[in-house]
Amino acid sequence: MSTILKRDPEKFLRELRVHYGDVWRVPASKYLLKPDFVVVDPKTGKKTKVSFVSLDDGEVVGVVYDTLG
Repeated sequence: MSTILKRDPEKFLRELRVHYGDVWRVPASKYLLKPDFVVVDPKTGKKTKVSFVSLDDGEVVGVVYDTLG
């Protein structure tokens, strides 16, 4: 089950870019089938799926995201 965060998705993604160099919007990514986070904007209800991409050794190399209708 994904963790649900209630905050501004744009601000959340900006904060991720500070810590992770690669943050991509990839709508058809297999990593978004079971996202790590679903960020819900409390003002608009806009939802964004966010997943961390890691190598086989567990090192996180990037973040992928996509917005939900």
